[in-house]
Amino acid sequence: MKNYVCEICGYVYDPKVGDVENGIEAGTSFDSLPEEWICPPCGMGKDVFAEEN
Repeated sequence: MKNYVCEICGYVYDPKVGDVENGIEAGTSFDSLPEEWICPPCGMGKDVFAEEN
């Protein structure tokens, strides 16, 4: 699974860690995140994330 980075604030979504504070379990791929999921620090949607190189 690949990491994705928010192009607005630089937050990195790591699927190995998930986003437990917001109900996303570790092991959840970025593609499996619900459409309504938002970036924890800045509140932007999934559309501003890009695959980390």
